[in-house]
Amino acid sequence: MTKKTTDQMGREVEINSPLLRIISIVPSQTELLVDLGLEKNLVGITKFCIHPKDLKNSVEQVGGTKNLTIQKIIALKPNLIIGNKEENSLEDIQELEKLFPVWMSDIYSLDDALEMISQLGQLTDTSEKANEIVTEISSQFSVLKPLLKRKSCLYLIWRKPFMAAAKNTFIDDLLNRLGFENSLSVARYPEVDLTKLNPEVILLSSEPYPFKNKHIEEIKLIHPNAEVRLVDGEFFSWYGSRILSAVNYFENLLSESK
Repeated sequence: MTKKTTDQMGREVEINSPLLRIISIVPSQTELLVDLGLEKNLVGITKFCIHPKDLKNSVEQVGGTKNLTIQKIIALKPNLIIGNKEENSLEDIQELEKLFPVWMSDIYSLDDALEMISQLGQLTDTSEKANEIVTEISSQFSVLKPLLKRKSCLYLIWRKPFMAAAKNTFIDDLLNRLGFENSLSVARYPEVDLTKLNPEVILLSSEPYPFKNKHIEEIKLIHPNAEVRLVDGEFFSWYGSRILSAVNYFENLLSESK
């Protein structure tokens, strides 16, 4: 049986069902597929698919998100590959879609993430569970209380050079929902000169660069009056079922903010 669908990039994807062999090349979507009950259908994941923690012991690794081992993927004979526009390289996707159905997500906001969860539920015949996840996430965010007074915020993702999450990103959308105003008016993930910015809050993400306590002191030398904090990057940038745990984390973060 053949199923035609449209992914979040507007591409038409033709899939043969049932979906018995799935390769996920995005960590947050891998975790989502497991939570949808599809662990037994996963035949390939990336080396960065760290949740659930034991998954890599039972599922073949097919490289990194941006440097996939195409021959390994071919050997696994998937009947569906699930990727993301930002996290995977265009060259890899173009090569893979010549051989296999490739469904791509494209996430810039919480609404996009909820749409992705719902669509993957429909695609994999797990709509009931997907809808449960979407409903619970929506319910949690509906009662989340943002900061009473908005604060300018810089969210750093890299060091040497410093890089930050700016506008038109999933991270920015979450910051806005928490009551932060992004200090950057440009889009995506630019390099930044900390001496030319004056944020009230600087958040140091645990990924992709693993900021540590020692980096708080480094940045305090530049911005002694800023509130500088380490944050769990998974709650700000993983747009699958990990969002279920995010609101509780965000509430604690906001309660500790000055």
